Amino acid sequence: MNKYEEGLQLIEETFGNGKDNNISLATVARELGTDENPIPVVRIVDAYYENCTFYVVTYAKSNKMLQIEQNPQVSIAGCLEMFTATGVAKNLGWVLDPKNAEIRSKLRTAFAAWYDMANNEDDENCCILAIRLAKGTLNVNHWEKLYHMDFVNKVDMESGGIF
Repeated sequence: MNKYEEGLQLIEETFGNGKDNNISLATVARELGTDENPIPVVRIVDAYYENCTFYVVTYAKSNKMLQIEQNPQVSIAGCLEMFTATGVAKNLGWVLDPKNAEIRSKLRTAFAAWYDMANNEDDENCCILAIRLAKGTLNVNHWEKLYHMDFVNKVDMESGGIF
């Protein structure tokens, strides 16, 4: 097993296996700051992880989705784990769209304790956000071992990643 595969296995063990994960999701505001620079915006979301992608059930008209519509480049961080990554976010559409049936079932299972209380599936703006990872760094045991991962090319980046 190479270093990329080893890191991917650790990510799967940490975030995968049907877990409900809290991650920080950073987007870019739709308006510029007073100094005319982009404003980063971060929030905690519940996410399900599978195959280098985090999935979130959200509302299509929320600020984060409007920001993603304007700029799909996002960053995430594991709230309890030392994992940071960049990626591309995409609105997969209404949770009840037949094309979303398989992932919806997984999300309902992972988020079973609160899913129905927090989501109105009858509202077509109740949607699934997919965050496809691009590059990331997994920090194991406070710098004991670092995995700088390129999820697109499926390789470890020896020259460093993101922190």
